[in-house]
Amino acid sequence: MEGPDEIEGPDEIEVTDAVSAPDAEGKPRRATRRFPLFTRDTARPEGGGRAAPRDAPAPARQWPILAVLGTVGLGLLLTAFDVFRYGTLLIGAALLAGAVLRWVMPDVGMLAVRSRFTDIVTYGILGLAIVLLAMMAQPKPWLTIPYLKDTLHYTVNSN
Repeated sequence: MEGPDEIEGPDEIEVTDAVSAPDAEGKPRRATRRFPLFTRDTARPEGGGRAAPRDAPAPARQWPILAVLGTVGLGLLLTAFDVFRYGTLLIGAALLAGAVLRWVMPDVGMLAVRSRFTDIVTYGILGLAIVLLAMMAQPKPWLTIPYLKDTLHYTVNSN
């Protein structure tokens, strides 16, 4: 007894159920929900479109990533000129600004690397960690965590 999905011949596939889809030649073919063995293309990240109109010059279309990278570059320059704390704070603030841009704007160009959620979490956690570490840097830290000295008592000796 043949069902609707049975093969009629070696090269013909007759599909009559609702999950059939036409192939490249227009013949109906059974669609599968499995991922292909080899991918031929990658999906664009959500929000990876242009941040400015198509007729704008290339730098203007990618202003979000250029703003974040420019701020990080300025922070690295300050760090190189021995203004370590302000430079690293600026780097962390640039990553936090990237997270905010990714959250607020529908299209951010090349600032979109992964899904919106993953980008926001990644930029946010890295930016917050850099800001906190810059504020806790020695000498004369701006931020002290009381239990941190007790936690690291056996691993770091202050003598």
